[in-house]
Amino acid sequence: MKTPTGMSRRHFMTHMAGASALTGSSMALGNTIRQNAPDLKKRRKSAILLWMGGGPSTMDIWDLKPGAPTGGEFKPISTAGDMQISEHMPMTAKIMDRMSIVRSMSTREADHGRGRYYMHTGYVPNPNMEHPTYGSVISHETISQRPELEIPPFVSVGSDAGGPGFLGMAWAPFSVGSNGQVRNLGLGLDTERMLLRKKMLEGFGSNFIDRKPSDVLAEMKKVNRGIAAKEHMEVIDKTWNLMTSKQMDAFKVNQEQPAALERYGNNAFGRGCLMARRLVEQGVPFIEVGNGGWDNHGNIFPTLRDTKLPTIDRAMSALVEDLTERGLWEDTVVIWMGEFSRTPRINGNAGRDHWARSWSVAVGGGDIKGGMAVGATSEDGTKVITEPYSSEDLMATVCKGLGISLNTTFTSRNNRPMKIANGGKVIKELFS
Repeated sequence: MKTPTGMSRRHFMTHMAGASALTGSSMALGNTIRQNAPDLKKRRKSAILLWMGGGPSTMDIWDLKPGAPTGGEFKPISTAGDMQISEHMPMTAKIMDRMSIVRSMSTREADHGRGRYYMHTGYVPNPNMEHPTYGSVISHETISQRPELEIPPFVSVGSDAGGPGFLGMAWAPFSVGSNGQVRNLGLGLDTERMLLRKKMLEGFGSNFIDRKPSDVLAEMKKVNRGIAAKEHMEVIDKTWNLMTSKQMDAFKVNQEQPAALERYGNNAFGRGCLMARRLVEQGVPFIEVGNGGWDNHGNIFPTLRDTKLPTIDRAMSALVEDLTERGLWEDTVVIWMGEFSRTPRINGNAGRDHWARSWSVAVGGGDIKGGMAVGATSEDGTKVITEPYSSEDLMATVCKGLGISLNTTFTSRNNRPMKIANGGKVIKELFS
């Protein structure tokens, strides 16, 4: 598994080789069919996924059950929206007029790996097919809105965001740490060495491409065995442009004023959310920010109260407020979710186990209405008692919130038509 703080040299070079084709319409649009697709709004659309790896107990955060034997220790508090949430989310309570909660999620994957894949793609794992993750799909569909973008369109901050599947490596996540360091883009080259290599290749010119493989191919393979000479030159040029682009400053969260860092919480997740806002300002279509540690099979209430909830409360509320204050909220969808939730039953270790039958996600921004609680679970939280919603439905809802046509159909590598969001239905209550 890749570490979230960087990507391998081979991964990066392959990624940049694909990305170099983004200037051509064939890569951006060629494997997509849009039937009666409306024009996307002129303003740039973005999405931020706040990924809670491990399966957060949404019954202790978004859908409390006070008085029930399964209810746990926390009390609900009122919010700026038409719902109550955990008492340990007081700052988030103030921005819930802009976020909504879907309390009737009912999914089928309660294994970490399978659940992560399903919630990121809208598809259950299939050994014969790798499906594109949220960020790959959304960046693919909105890249035409930002021809000026010089940095990758899909950024993953401290998270295992999944892969691009049949969309190809141009749509793979560009993985960074919350400190903003990209480790020389995974190349193992500093700026001076990259400049020397660039000048060397420019000096070869067309002769470099035309020379015999025995003269050149060995040097080529030192960088990446799968890239041809012309592509290698394109990769070096693209990499140089990326390394020297002013837009790369968006990753430098430590340039922010101390007050801004404190507002988000000067920790990994807080800095990741602050970086996400900076990247949205630069025009990046999709950013995923990871916050792991939710697999709370034991000692769940002190863990949530003292560590997990204060961290997300500060960062999430600051992100929503910041996006609103900067005029970005109507063009940015924010999604908060994990791979599943945790059992209503409290186990013998004072924890909760894996549970996918009845749980909650939070979503807002873009064209999505805020201040609502959609759906409901039973008094003990063990089942959904209204219309259940799936990963596919949530993904379809996010796409609609961004103005992406749900008639969009991709063509997989084996020439199968693959409908966006796996044909999920929109959660209609979230739209006017």
